Amino acid sequence: MTLSLLGFVRTLRRRQLLRRPFPPGWSAYLERHVPFVQELAPEPLQRFLDLLKLFAWEKEFIGAGGLTLTDEIRVVVSATAVRLVLYLDLSYYDRLREVIVYPDAFKLPDRTGVVLGEAKNWGTVILSWQAVLDGLREPRDGHSTATHEFAHVLDREDGSFDGTPHLRRYSHYAAWASVMGEHFLKLREGRPLERAVLDDYGGLNEAEFFAVATESFFEKSRQMKEKTPDLYEELKRFYGWDPALGH
Repeated sequence: MTLSLLGFVRTLRRRQLLRRPFPPGWSAYLERHVPFVQELAPEPLQRFLDLLKLFAWEKEFIGAGGLTLTDEIRVVVSATAVRLVLYLDLSYYDRLREVIVYPDAFKLPDRTGVVLGEAKNWGTVILSWQAVLDGLREPRDGHSTATHEFAHVLDREDGSFDGTPHLRRYSHYAAWASVMGEHFLKLREGRPLERAVLDDYGGLNEAEFFAVATESFFEKSRQMKEKTPDLYEELKRFYGWDPALGH
């Protein structure tokens, strides 16, 4: 099947899914676990709910490590993913095929020790359900495993984990490279402004810097806007909204 035909079939399928009503039980999951939904104005809220339906129904969710996959898990995890593309497009997740969820921290054959999340090169995200809940329960601490891993998926959408997702315009790449590169190096040097906003893990490489910066953009938006305003502006231009103002 050609790419153009695949796109046509996907568009048709999404139109069919959007006609299906939002399952009434899903709202309770959002109210219980996803506090940022209550900050959305009516218009972006409706878009969020539409994208949530599509993501939850399109992607394959798999329970692992003894976890029984439920609608609650599917909806809450989908909500964390959709937040990142609310003002972008769901096509950023087209390469993502499946989401594997463990009950808690897990081990992977290619990693030492236990991990809470992993975005794989071939279209898989692996998450700890407990880590997802912990990230949502503390929405201002700058740590969200699900946000971090789905940011990696956005990064990978253009072909590689390199810290630069597919930006809105070609003219944006020069400023992005300059600003992101500058703050990445400053974080590696241990500069106080960057360390006040970003986790040290972001100094590992450019891909981790983008994922860590995304966590802080959504969770420590006011601090980032105050201490590293140029970094905040680049992420705002990419994601399309201003979480420091609630939209």
